[in-house]
This record gives sequence, structure tokens and C-alpha cells, in this order.
Amino acid sequence: MAPATTTETRTTTAPAKRIVAELKSLESGLVNPFYSPSADSTGDDEYKYANFKPHFPVVNWEPLTEQEVTDRGLFADPEKKALFSAAQKVKHLTPVIGTEVTGIDLRQLTPAQKDELPDSALLVAERGVVFFRDQELNIHEQLELARYLGPLHKHATTGVPREPGLEEVHVVYNNVANRPNPVAFAKSDLWHSDVSYEIQPPSTTFLKVITSPEYGGDTLWTSGYALYSSLSPGFQKYLEGLAALHSAVAQAEGARAQGLHVRREPVENIHPVVRVHPVTGWKSIYVNKGFTRRIVGVPKAESDAILQFLFLQLSENVDFQVRFRWETNSVAIWDNRVVTHSATFDFWPQTRHALRTTPHGEKPESVADYERRTGKVAKDYQTEIWKKQGIEPPQADTGVVKVRGYND
Repeated sequence: MAPATTTETRTTTAPAKRIVAELKSLESGLVNPFYSPSADSTGDDEYKYANFKPHFPVVNWEPLTEQEVTDRGLFADPEKKALFSAAQKVKHLTPVIGTEVTGIDLRQLTPAQKDELPDSALLVAERGVVFFRDQELNIHEQLELARYLGPLHKHATTGVPREPGLEEVHVVYNNVANRPNPVAFAKSDLWHSDVSYEIQPPSTTFLKVITSPEYGGDTLWTSGYALYSSLSPGFQKYLEGLAALHSAVAQAEGARAQGLHVRREPVENIHPVVRVHPVTGWKSIYVNKGFTRRIVGVPKAESDAILQFLFLQLSENVDFQVRFRWETNSVAIWDNRVVTHSATFDFWPQTRHALRTTPHGEKPESVADYERRTGKVAKDYQTEIWKKQGIEPPQADTGVVKVRGYND
């Protein structure tokens, strides 16, 4: 009979061996997909969209500088008559975020017929994200629509299509060869606003899924408007005076760890914790776990506590969220200035393939700067919605809780 110590040794060393194996898997390239894009996807040339699979060209791009942008939503009809009259149905998916529009063919919004697009930009600004299904527009038509809303962003590390001339397209691609390793990241780490570290981060973003898994691969968005509105007045005021550092360094390091070329050196920029949307005038929390590193000018412990609270609310408070079930040819348009989002990675080994185009927005503007520039008072989203509904905003909570017994 084997001594008892043999069994004990087996049971105690097995977890250690698993940990070693997991660490080796990290070294082999199975890392956080958010920071470490998959290498060039070769093979499978019979795949219908092989020319849109991710490619990582070894080129160098100039650093981004400030540029003039004009938000098309400023030209929209507040009632959005052109959009609503063309649509068969406009359905809000939750009270605070997400709207699905049916009956609109985005290919029909030609340069001479784009009355609906500013209205769409305003709807996206108000609702955070808007969905369209069964859209046959190709990537060139998608690029045309996105350019109408502003100069397009080129990503420094993630894949672009193999087809030449599409450097402004960001490829989202996962298949059987790209299995995320949960040892490398927590699901909450994946919540982000696209490239918020840029000096002028993206505004209205288009994503079209060209190959959808049979099930799984949903995306969730959460509303920075709603998070701001949920906070106490004193905390709102405190956050309005803060700014935070957003960094591209980890994303660049993740790409380099995969042996990929970084096409533009990583940057770090400081943005307000509460920013104001230039069209709606509403205040939104503007931090995300993917790229926000610290609040500047406060002790580290204070910064960590505030950011951890805000990250937790963004990722876990379901009252602020909408979840979308993709189908092939679905299009989502969202406003990166007021929402964060996260994809689910529950669909392996199925394939999920999407193409993203996104214009630059304005430099994020604090409450004080917005009010100084416009002479207007920045607004609380929820209060404004209640006013439109003819509802008197409730009085501030006194903090007194009445305890009631059972009444049976």
C-alpha cells in the first residue's frame, strides 16, 4: 500500500501544476484579448470574408494632434421627424439606454439624402446606442457614413482588414484559434470606452457584424448619463471637479508581447471625470476600467476607492445597461462619450467577425469648461427626461429609513 504522503503529495501538487501550465499558456500568447489582439489570421481563404480578416501592417503613423470637429447632431431636428418618418418602428429597449430602429436601410443615406443621419446622431447621443438589423451596406458604404460624422480614427495596435486601403477599419475577429484565457483577466476588466486615451477620443461609432455565432457573443453597453444621475448631489459636485489619466500603454505592451508592431507610440491624456455631451448638454461619468488609470491631484487611496466604485457601478449595475443579441448584418451605432461597453466571450469555438469605423469627437469638456464656453447650464439627464414626461423630480432622500414590521 502506498504511504498516505503519496496521496497528499498528488493532491497538493496538482493545483500548482495547473498554475504553472496556465502561466505558460500566458507566455504562449493566450492572453487578455482586450489588450492583446490576435496575430494575423492566415488560412481559411475560402471563408467569404477572408479579405476582412485581421492584418497587422508594419507601418508607422504620426502622433495624433488636435483637430476641428463639428458634431452633426447639432444640425438635427430635436423631434427627429426625418428619422422617425422613415422608420417603420422605433423601440426603446430599456428606460435609460438602447433603441432599436427598423425599416431604415443605411445604404439609402446617400450624400444628397442624409437628413436622417443628424437625427440618428442625436438619437444616439440621447439613447447611448441605437441598433439596426438586416443591413446590407458594405464596408465602403459604412466608411462613407462614418466620415460624414467626422475624421476617422486609425487604431495603433489592433487588426485592420487584409484588403488594402482600409486602415481606418478596426477588425473584431475571434474563431476557434482565438480562445480567451480567463487566467489573464477578469470580465470586469473588459469594460471600456474605445481608445479613451486619445486627445480627442471617438464620438459616434459604427460596428457591423458580418459573421455572427449561432448564439453567444452579445455586447453590453452601460450609460454614463445614468450613473451620474444615480449619485448624490454632493458626490456629483465633487466628481465634476476631478480629472483622470487615460493610458494606451498597457494596450501597446499587450500587442508587443504578441510580437506585433505598434503603429503609433502609446499616449496618455487627462480627461474630466464628468464630461458634458456637446449636443445634449447632459453630464456623463467618463471613466472606464480598460484605460483609466488614476484620478489626478488626489491621494492614491482616494483615487483607487473612487475609481473602483465607479467601475463597479458601470459593470454591475444592470439598471444602467442594455444587452444586444447580434445577428449577421446587425449594426450598432453608439456614442463613446457617454457609454462604456463589453463583449461576451462565451461563443468559442464559433466565429464572430465584425468591422468598426469611428470618427474622432471633440476634446472632452468638463462641466465648468462647457458652461464657460456656451453660457448654458449643463444638465442632469434623468431630470431632463422627467421634465419632458411632465414628472416633478423627486426630492432628495433625507436618509431616514422607516422600518416596518410584517403585516400578516
